[in-house]
Amino acid sequence: MSKGERTKERILERAAGVFNRQGYFGASLADIMEATGLEKGGIYNHFASKDDLALQAYDYAVGLVNDLFSEALKGKRNAIDRLRAIAGVYRGMPQGVPVAGGCPVLNTAIEADDAHPILRQKAQATMDEWQAVVRRVVARGIERGEVRADVDPDEVATLLIATLEGAIMMSKLYGDAAHMDRAVDHLEWYFETSLRMDSG
Repeated sequence: MSKGERTKERILERAAGVFNRQGYFGASLADIMEATGLEKGGIYNHFASKDDLALQAYDYAVGLVNDLFSEALKGKRNAIDRLRAIAGVYRGMPQGVPVAGGCPVLNTAIEADDAHPILRQKAQATMDEWQAVVRRVVARGIERGEVRADVDPDEVATLLIATLEGAIMMSKLYGDAAHMDRAVDHLEWYFETSLRMDSG
């Protein structure tokens, strides 16, 4: 990696946390400069505009989350174990893992609803991908006899993601990760009692 590439990576790493905590409109260039230790010119050597930086910082932050999902899923073949792994990744998000400020998709979706359509589209595309992963896990689990045949993969995807994203919001609002712990614990119970083929 060249010096320029390392600098760009550092900017993205720092800017991702600033945008994720403060939002696109709340984060000023001065905030980015302070976080990166660079002047305006040093930042704009690597990014065409604040917009360009925000979009790339979003991709960077989501990439970190996706890396955690990939790592958590590695070596897990059973559908229930894979669902538990996905839920487990969320447990660390209220503590700022892997990016400060919680889930970048939730934060972006709320802030960019009407005000920034491109960011909103990016958040929607990410959420589409995450739902598709859950649906595939459930559908394959049904095929392999690990998940009950009457389970609806779309329903599980909505329930899982809505529960976890809501738990992030509550954990952030109250400054208490207990909300996330309760949500994950409940989902783990749900996977075992309502989805697992041999759960009765």
